[in-house]
Amino acid sequence: MSHVFKIGIAAQNNKEIKEVNHIDVVANKGVVGDRHFSEFNDPYNQLSLIESENIDQYNISYGLNIPYVNFRRNIVTKGIQLNELVGKTFLIGSVKVEGMDLCRPCRHLTEVLNQDNILKEFLRKGGLRCQILSSSKIKINDEIKV
Repeated sequence: MSHVFKIGIAAQNNKEIKEVNHIDVVANKGVVGDRHFSEFNDPYNQLSLIESENIDQYNISYGLNIPYVNFRRNIVTKGIQLNELVGKTFLIGSVKVEGMDLCRPCRHLTEVLNQDNILKEFLRKGGLRCQILSSSKIKINDEIKV
């Protein structure tokens, strides 16, 4: 079963990501309390996901133990291939979302994690940007249904 493995938010840009057990999401606005929440939010900035398996592979390959939430996505998933969800509508728990685009790794993430190889290693493994289509709560272990 595909599910929510970890959740993280940051109240301000460039600040540490706080790991939480649940988030409240508002359609077309984003994650309540997150740095990207706004009244008229760009669909590409509302919610971000990343696969735990890609983080595990990176940590194993480089002998590291970087925490999942440090990769700066709102939701860390388990058991789903996110690249296949671009352009598709799916559920995270009871929240309806649409996969908008792949998340590309950025120079900021390279600097925050102090890892020069992030851009190369996460080129097509950096996660998924989603538009939030319905308001509700997302919790750890919520099922992801396509």
